[in-house]
Amino acid sequence: MSNISDFKSKLSGGGARANQFKVILQTFPSGAANVTEELSFLCKTTTLPGQSITATVVDFRGRQIKLAGDSRAFEDWSMTVINDTSFNIRNSFEQWMEKINNMSTNGGATNPADYQTDIVVQQLDRDDKVLKTYTLINAFPVSLGEIAVSYDTNDTIEDFTIDFAYEYYTAQKGDAGEFTTGDRTL
Repeated sequence: MSNISDFKSKLSGGGARANQFKVILQTFPSGAANVTEELSFLCKTTTLPGQSITATVVDFRGRQIKLAGDSRAFEDWSMTVINDTSFNIRNSFEQWMEKINNMSTNGGATNPADYQTDIVVQQLDRDDKVLKTYTLINAFPVSLGEIAVSYDTNDTIEDFTIDFAYEYYTAQKGDAGEFTTGDRTL
């Protein structure tokens, strides 16, 4: 019979903590201010990325048999950012999205290298040691959320959400790189 001591012995490090993370944008495209350092502090919420593999269904004698399909999908990735009074981070993402699609001309960058970058999401332990690193490859913003303002909102700092599309991600365990997915070496 299992007991509390058995459970605690299996929960290494006391469990990963949801509030111990860091987001790093490798570079910002030219024309957008580089706010990498501010973003690493003011990113309020995000997720570690997920994935799905489609199933291929084969009918056999009245039953459906599910086999691994040929495609893997990565949902858009989101983060919520705290807005400071300089609006530096929001301005930078507005400039980035303007580069992708100009509001007045409907033109924009055509070379993906001009508007895509890699984004790193790190899960940290309570001593800021990296437990796991995810790198979102060739990411770019696809949605910049609104900021709600209201006379009756007191004692609240504004925040906004940014959604990114990306091609795929790689994963690396800890600082040592014992585990890697994808075809890129971190």
